[in-house]
Amino acid sequence: MTTIKLSRTLVNQLLTQAQHDADNETCGLVAAKNNIPTRIYPVSNIAGDKKHLFEMDPGGQIQAMKAMREAGEELFAIYHSHPDAPASPSATDLQQASYRDALYLIISLNTKGVLDMRAYKIHEDDFEPVELVI
Repeated sequence: MTTIKLSRTLVNQLLTQAQHDADNETCGLVAAKNNIPTRIYPVSNIAGDKKHLFEMDPGGQIQAMKAMREAGEELFAIYHSHPDAPASPSATDLQQASYRDALYLIISLNTKGVLDMRAYKIHEDDFEPVELVI
């Protein structure tokens, strides 16, 4: 299993965003420099059913990717939250995963007082768990 390191600051930013809009799936991108995660770029969720799906606003996603390029960063991960489901990818998550080299982070708010965040990489036609070290 691959191991990925994330700073406590970055993790706190991701968890705070998920908690801020706890009734809906939040989403965005994580940028890296030299393969070290450095910053999050929140992107608005424009899905019709934001409680159970996420669809990044195309304009916001383009703007985030442009800001990354201008900052000398590259796409490291795509993240989203599950307000009432485990931090496991759904069949829809797999269907919509179009960045095969990116890490996928899922934050679950479906826990009692403890937030759960898990990481996955696409391997062949499925998600494979990745160990997160904070």
